[in-house]
Formats: sequence, C-alpha cells, structure tokens
Amino acid sequence: MSATSDYVMNQTMLRIKDPAKSVPFYEQVLGMTLLDRFDFPDMAFSLYFMGYPATEIPEDAGERAKWIFEQPALLELTHNYGTEQEEGPTYHNGNDEPRGFGHIGISVPDVYAACERFDDMGVEYVKRPDDGNMKGLAFIKDPDGYWIEILSAGGLRDLILGNS
Repeated sequence: MSATSDYVMNQTMLRIKDPAKSVPFYEQVLGMTLLDRFDFPDMAFSLYFMGYPATEIPEDAGERAKWIFEQPALLELTHNYGTEQEEGPTYHNGNDEPRGFGHIGISVPDVYAACERFDDMGVEYVKRPDDGNMKGLAFIKDPDGYWIEILSAGGLRDLILGNS
C-alpha cells in the first residue's frame, strides 16, 4: 500500500527494573548493541535503544537520534528511576496470569549452539530446545523475567512444514 510504504516497525518497549543488569544482558548474552541512551530526569526515566545495526551508527547525536527512529526491530528498554531499589519483581512478564504480552524473538543460525553458549553464561530457561512438543527452539528469560524465544529460520520452516 503506497500510503504506508515508508512505515517501519521500529521498536518494542519493555520496562526494566535495573539497567545495570538488563543492558549488559542484551549486550553480552544476545549480542545487541546499545545504540543510544536518552535520559529524562524531569520525568524520572531513561530509554535504552538496543539492536543489531546493519549500518554504521552516526556519531553526531542529532543524526544518531534520527537514525535510531528509522531502524527496524529495535528494543526500547525503559527504566523508571527507583525501580532498581524495589524488592522482588517490578513488572509483569505477560506470561503469568492474567496473560498478555508473550515474548520477543531472536533468530540465530543454530539454536543448539546458542543454547550451549547460554548454558556457559548461566542464562535461565523457560524451555530448552528439546523440551515439549516444539523441538528446536528455546525460551530464555531476561533479568526482568521477560521471555525471549530463540529460533532459527530453517528450524521453524521445517517445523511449520512438518519436516522435523
């Protein structure tokens, strides 16, 4: 449709309790890059934009901000000041009752190799690749308990077509 031909699915926002835990998780465990951080002290929150940049990140702050909002499939981590000091879970992960939000998905070349790496890093699982009926995909948890599906394009194609 020509009226929407320049639309881009830019971001999914997740509220996070502690950026000192969440940002390194997405950088180190999932290999994302922190594209930029925007602080709003008067409103008591910060935004952390994470993703897999396909092009060079602009150095100029204004150009970088414009570039970020043109990119597809970013993760916006929102930290409300003070939540890192709260006891227990701060946010609903969407998979406990009442259910709502489900998960984000990260496509990897080899789910089993990715999970070996996650095992070495002590990542918490919801589902390992060979658990349950759907083989060859995994679900891990981030520091806030959000579920992240780990999948491979070929593996899901085979599952959908019944070639597994």
